Amino acid sequence: MNLTRFDKLGERLVRRLASHTSRRSALTRLGMALVAAPMLPLLPVVRGTAMAQTAGMGNATGPKSDFLLHAQSKDPNTCTYWRYCAIDGYLCTCCGGGVHTCPPGAEPSPTSWVGTCVNPDDNKAYLIAYRDCCGKTGCTPTKECDCNETDRELPIYKPQANNDIIWCFGTPSSMSYHCSTAALVGLAT
Repeated sequence: MNLTRFDKLGERLVRRLASHTSRRSALTRLGMALVAAPMLPLLPVVRGTAMAQTAGMGNATGPKSDFLLHAQSKDPNTCTYWRYCAIDGYLCTCCGGGVHTCPPGAEPSPTSWVGTCVNPDDNKAYLIAYRDCCGKTGCTPTKECDCNETDRELPIYKPQANNDIIWCFGTPSSMSYHCSTAALVGLAT
């Protein structure tokens, strides 16, 4: 049998590996690789890139979401107002408050969830902090003010970006939900 240099090098490497590695450790490493492989899709790298393209970070060049196609910047009393891309609940603008202020008698929750919304006027993405106003009985606004937007909403295992939670826990007076605000935090990068 005539072995080439490549074959001799390969044989030498395999023999060295076999002499320094036990079968048990090789099986352990193989098992760890098999257990870890299904977790790779959970890494945020691919999803983050996809979210940035969908959100239109900077100048919106990627595919636009349904909300982004209908977003407007004129009337904050409707669910299509650009800051409301991830809001869930009654708009405080329809309940006596403002876009980022609670109505009199209600207090903002100490915690919030966040979303990234694109302003249709300048086509830039902004970070929005959504905060529930608590302490008063529920507001009963018109249908146009009862919003449930799920644009780029994340599952419940990432609660800071999920809008299905009533965020009134931690308020000193009451956990009673009243309405939701959308405060502009800054430009998303």
